[in-house]
Amino acid sequence: MAKPHSPVKKTKNGVLNGKHEQTVERTWRDDFHESFEETPLIAAMYTYLSYIMLAIFGHIRDVCYYYGLRHAGQGTEPEIKGFVPLYSSWENFFLRHMYRLIRDSWDRPVGSVAGAKIDILERVSHDHCWHFELTGKRLHVLNFGSYNYLGFGENKGPCVEKVEEITKQCGLGIAASRQDYGYMEIHKELDELVADFLGLEAAITFPMGFATNSMNLPCLVRKGCLILSDDMNHASIVLGAKLSGAVVKIFKHNDAKDLEHKLKESIIHGQPKSMRPWKKILIVVEGIHSMEGSILPLPDIIKLKKKYKAYIYLDEAHSIGALGPHGRGVTDYFGIDPKEIDVMMGTFTKSFASAGGYIAGSKKLINYLRVYSHSSVYSCVMSPPIAQQIIASMKIIMGLDGTGEGQRRINQLLINARYFRRGLHKIGVIVYGNRDSPVVPLLIYNPSKISLFSRETLKRGLATVVVGFPATALIEGRARFCVSAAHTKEMMDEALRLIAEVADIVRIRFSRLPLSHFCIDDVPFPVSILI
Repeated sequence: MAKPHSPVKKTKNGVLNGKHEQTVERTWRDDFHESFEETPLIAAMYTYLSYIMLAIFGHIRDVCYYYGLRHAGQGTEPEIKGFVPLYSSWENFFLRHMYRLIRDSWDRPVGSVAGAKIDILERVSHDHCWHFELTGKRLHVLNFGSYNYLGFGENKGPCVEKVEEITKQCGLGIAASRQDYGYMEIHKELDELVADFLGLEAAITFPMGFATNSMNLPCLVRKGCLILSDDMNHASIVLGAKLSGAVVKIFKHNDAKDLEHKLKESIIHGQPKSMRPWKKILIVVEGIHSMEGSILPLPDIIKLKKKYKAYIYLDEAHSIGALGPHGRGVTDYFGIDPKEIDVMMGTFTKSFASAGGYIAGSKKLINYLRVYSHSSVYSCVMSPPIAQQIIASMKIIMGLDGTGEGQRRINQLLINARYFRRGLHKIGVIVYGNRDSPVVPLLIYNPSKISLFSRETLKRGLATVVVGFPATALIEGRARFCVSAAHTKEMMDEALRLIAEVADIVRIRFSRLPLSHFCIDDVPFPVSILI
């Protein structure tokens, strides 16, 4: 199996000279394969036309609803005399009409473990997807929608056994925050294990991944500070940046040149109105982008950090456990010392099949967050079974269980990601992202095709996630596949066969690039494959 990237090499004293630095840069770039094929003109035209027609018929429906010519199936607030509406379901035109159009593709109830295969509870609607009712039937289908990257989302095995033991010992919940007798021995063990796994001085864990970003960013920056945020950063980062009171500037996705331009411009002009220097500058980026499947060019970002004396806040929600030869994320992937990152953030909801998040860094940083983080002070601590699932899966990844199971899953995930992505390229569909990313977006474009793709794949036994505006650009609606180490070659071959069949029905074979363009070698499967 080919390595994801050649490790970054240093001189004996750990310092790179100018000549050697150029060699290192060329090495990682030569092996950094990402695909972002241009949107075909015909697909863009039909997509825009579809949205125009949607807007026209949407306004006609609104007129009919207003004059009582047609009944609106959505929930509306009863009018109270003298009161303005507490909420209004009419405020968002797009969601009011578009969401209902493809609503049957979302919120599907799952009735089993979210492993390589799942049971989806069948449902029907008798009022054009305003409401649903269950039929009592179950659809046993392939699961290519869960973030179960390393296959730990299971109901048997060593992790489950450990979770059962801690549940009997500590119960399900503690009903207290860290400061109010909620901090248990298992939480201390988890904090120390996360720091050890990441190779950093200390770490603090939180019960919710979303709150890890939204509640901790305001602790690090405030008025007078500058946040430079990737334009495709997650909603939790966007919310945290807004709550902080800092000035937020957006740079193009994973574009180091645009980031440097914004850094130069910001430093030259200083704070708005006063022109004073910024109190601090924080660059906020993600390791793997959940919608694009792209990997952060971290070496470039670190160079800019050092050059302009800024800080880096790295969100590894999708990359931790799923990237790098040891599963330690994007720093491991590029062979970079994790201490180069000022604030390391991640979640346990993907590769570890649990819940919550963490922030890791220096001891001073973590001690500060223990006191000032709203997510730590004002929320209940993580449930002991949840913490134990993280500890058990992390020890397997680290090899502390005395087996090679963790390394086998990491290797298998890389093989599966490359194999599945190459299979999609062979079908002739447009696929975004890096070849080593377990997030594999397939571009569909047209909003009506998004829902049709979801329905047809499910009908044939494949569960997929489809995404459209505003989670993506207006003309870049897509299906997002999440590859897992639990997927066998047979499962992926079956999924690819079904996708090829549906691609003909939906007519989404838009790719015009030769297969050699994607620089993905055929990856033979090892004899032992995870099941």
